[in-house]
Amino acid sequence: MSADSSPRLISAQLVGLDEDLGATSTDVIRVLADRVAATGRAADGAALADDAIKREASVGTGVPGGIAIPHARSASVAEPTLAFSRLARKVPFGAPDGDADIVFMIAVPEGADKDHLTVLSTLARALIREDFTAALRAAATPDEIVQLVDNEVSGEVAEAGVGKASSASASTTADGATAAAPAPDRKVFVGVTACPTGIAHTYMAADALVAAAQRAGAEMHIETQGSSQVEPLDPALIARADAVVFAVDVDVRDRGRFAGKPLVSGPVKRGVDEPDKMIAEAIRASEDPHAARVQGGAAVEGESTAKNEHFGQSLKRWLLTGVSYMIPFVAGGGLLIALGFLLSGYGIALNHGDSGMSNAAYTLTNSTLLNLPPEGLGYYLGAAAFQIGQVSLGFLVAALAGYIAYAIADRPGIAPGFVAGSIAVFMNAGFLGGLVGGLIAGAAAYWIGRIPTWRWLRGLMPVVIIPLFASIIASGLMLLVLGGPIAWLMVQLTGFLNSLSGASAVLLGIILGLMMAFDLGGPVNKVAYAFAVAGLGAGTATNVVPFEIMAAVMAAGMVPPLALALASTVLYRKGFTKPERENGKAAWLLGASFISEGAIPFAAADPLRVIPASMVGAAITGAISMAAGVTSRAPHGGIFVFFAIGDVLMFVVAILAGTVVSALVLVALKKWVRRRPVDEAAAGSEAAVAGDTVGQRAPVAA
Repeated sequence: MSADSSPRLISAQLVGLDEDLGATSTDVIRVLADRVAATGRAADGAALADDAIKREASVGTGVPGGIAIPHARSASVAEPTLAFSRLARKVPFGAPDGDADIVFMIAVPEGADKDHLTVLSTLARALIREDFTAALRAAATPDEIVQLVDNEVSGEVAEAGVGKASSASASTTADGATAAAPAPDRKVFVGVTACPTGIAHTYMAADALVAAAQRAGAEMHIETQGSSQVEPLDPALIARADAVVFAVDVDVRDRGRFAGKPLVSGPVKRGVDEPDKMIAEAIRASEDPHAARVQGGAAVEGESTAKNEHFGQSLKRWLLTGVSYMIPFVAGGGLLIALGFLLSGYGIALNHGDSGMSNAAYTLTNSTLLNLPPEGLGYYLGAAAFQIGQVSLGFLVAALAGYIAYAIADRPGIAPGFVAGSIAVFMNAGFLGGLVGGLIAGAAAYWIGRIPTWRWLRGLMPVVIIPLFASIIASGLMLLVLGGPIAWLMVQLTGFLNSLSGASAVLLGIILGLMMAFDLGGPVNKVAYAFAVAGLGAGTATNVVPFEIMAAVMAAGMVPPLALALASTVLYRKGFTKPERENGKAAWLLGASFISEGAIPFAAADPLRVIPASMVGAAITGAISMAAGVTSRAPHGGIFVFFAIGDVLMFVVAILAGTVVSALVLVALKKWVRRRPVDEAAAGSEAAVAGDTVGQRAPVAA
């Protein structure tokens, strides 16, 4: 996009100076919306006003300095537009320091392209700069206002899509310049800003926090998860950060990257209004071993998405994103199926006579709460839980494919990925078919989105054109070419697993245990876990191998946090710092629940001793579990889903054996293997390393 080829965002007709538009924010918004409609940039001023007023009602758009930026995405808007008013009578817009006399209304079409959104976000950032707002107040004519805006966004218009500040790859200042290298003792923070519309507050909060960090003598790196292109933070930067700041009104994407870090969080508007307070809180949190920390999620992004990322790193990131979004379907669905078995028995999954339905489906079809089956209320509720869980598990492959495509092509890839994954299920291509279908769908959506097109068609690209043609390409290839061979391969793999017994089954248990403890939730761990949960759907009363694999994986994954809890709170307390001993107390419950994140604080501070010790115990647990034929019909929950475990006694024995062995190995390593500082320039002695807080060490992926 260039300044010559695209209409200007603002014109003199959209500017009003020293005018009285009413006493409330609603009055001002309606006048400005009508002004946009009068220029032909919106089909319906009232509809635009209603959308902006609804947005205003959720969170006021006033920001410090007497500025307000009401904004909305609206179907009535024809093209991205700015309307401006300098008010003669100030109006309240919810700013903490008083009413506003400078109002920019941002009107965006529902399908606005990224170039325009980048330009608008640049303008929003400028509004927290005193020089820019002073110039707006001093302007004598509407043309001067237009020129000020054009000057501010001209760089973005010339090179659309390139953000100015809060770079994910450099220490940034409030005006977008690269800061000098930090002093060795300078605090380093990372953060995420995000608001529902992703147009204004996302970027204003980012710049405000960067400036506040500079005032406090710290270094801040922000990932802006807005409507413009997202540049994820470098994992190496996250690893050395002292704390994390989230100023968000929506979920943080890939939150698991920050697991274990001290956390300060609040709404995005607080990042604009109180950035200095948030930075002060981050400084305190970085020095407090008991501070709240980011809880590990399923998402694990271990690699940078910078332009120099090679294909192998990209492929791993795409696959891990798909797996991370798939896991909630699996965990919820699997636990509901396990609850169904508890209430109704394993027979609930068998076919009912010649009806073609499972006993659960037949029960629900022919019974209600007012007309219970002969087996009673418990059986009926168990049937409902089983059926809901089975439907949830049915999304496994589609969700995997959909979010692999999302990782490649962003939101336009989701629909083609889900469709391709569903076709993989239809073709009996299973988990492997979902992987292939998601990759093809994502690639197709990505490349279609890069095709140059007319400006009037850009709004349709992400919602119609890309999903349509990417679905045709990906699902067509799966249905006509690839589905059959992949389905054959899945049959051969299933047959191989079913043939495992004796020594081969034990060897598989050892391998799975090693994988679960190798990176505690990273790529290797995720492969083992995904392998196990993908097979649950194939398990039957006569084919229990998938259930045995699931039990071995879950038991092995429980060992690292339990072993570290045992070592730090019982066997060798003096070998751990006080914060580690506190973490050890929590690790008992986390390990029992199959939450491997309980081991992350220890592995982050001492990976070369914690990881090998964990792997030894997990391998023993996996071997015992497979040798004993322990089964699990639940994909998560640890000891708390005992009712879904076949041979609970041996399940517990396997976990205890691995836990004790890991704890003893770790104690031996701590006593007799001297630890070298991870960073000799930053830590000159063993004592200095031992005294570091967990948040200052490179974390193992959660």
